[in-house]
Amino acid sequence: MSIAANSADWLPVVFIGLMGLAVLAYAVLDGYDLGVGILLPLGADDEAQRDTMIASIGPFWDANETWLVLAIGLLLIAFPAAHSMVLMHLYIPTAIMLIGLIMRGVAFDFRAKAAVDHKLAWDRAFKVGSLLTSLTQGYMLGQYVMGFQSGWMAQLFSALSAIGVSAAYSYIGGAWLIMKTEGALQSRAIHWTHRAGRAALVGVVAVSMVNPLVNPGVFDRWFTFPLVMFVLLVPMLCFFAFAANEILLRRLPKLHDRHCWMPFVNVLLIFVLCFTGLAFSFYPEIVPGKLTIWQAASAPESLSFIFVGAVIVVPLILAYTVFSYWVFHGKATQLQYH
Repeated sequence: MSIAANSADWLPVVFIGLMGLAVLAYAVLDGYDLGVGILLPLGADDEAQRDTMIASIGPFWDANETWLVLAIGLLLIAFPAAHSMVLMHLYIPTAIMLIGLIMRGVAFDFRAKAAVDHKLAWDRAFKVGSLLTSLTQGYMLGQYVMGFQSGWMAQLFSALSAIGVSAAYSYIGGAWLIMKTEGALQSRAIHWTHRAGRAALVGVVAVSMVNPLVNPGVFDRWFTFPLVMFVLLVPMLCFFAFAANEILLRRLPKLHDRHCWMPFVNVLLIFVLCFTGLAFSFYPEIVPGKLTIWQAASAPESLSFIFVGAVIVVPLILAYTVFSYWVFHGKATQLQYH
């Protein structure tokens, strides 16, 4: 009896940790390839650069979406009450997001097989699908933070979040291109990353200001002394990473392509810090203001059974991800790697 009681206490914590890992991995990995899609130039003379940009994400983008499937699967199996509540409020934006993902998948395959005259149309579909996916994900994040309120203030905040997430994906996508490309395309990527970074900073600041105002519990958690002395390190480090990238981008490209990887690492740090801030704001609530992880969790017996599978599956996904990035490291060229 005590073993079951203990597992009911710690297993929900383990599964929310695994779900958090999956969401963060998805935001970073699929975030950069969504960002590359958003940044795709559509000029008549940009075909070679579009080919290189898509080649830079070609070996990874399908696997990157595995983390989204894992996160939703964990939510469904480990926290079914939260899954029902979240999808009940986000059914329409989820459907729109799936349309965007389908557009990306179809366009990615057909652009390589279509006649030359139709290739630009599929590139446009890839860009629209990427933007549609990122906007809906940002909207859903805004709705989640607002506790699924339906008033105009909540809708305005969700729209701001949609733009902010799209800017953040463009930011990490541009940083990825700086690392994976060279020459004229790399110079364009530096310019894109510069602009997207400033937009992402505005979004992060706006969300950071609004979140404590609309959620009194979040304000108390962040600004209670003496904890405030430690937790404010998170936004300080985040601002430092933005500032460091601003300085670095002005000095790129360097001789022999030195430091081309640093913007991506800085943006990765920003993503981790922003995710940490959100997790700190709401834990142990899985639906803000409505459900904690223990209220939403499945029966301890079910969680124990699922835990065995998670111990096997999650390390395999991690190992495959690391292996694929190791195999396809280096600069991307027109539809091949060296």
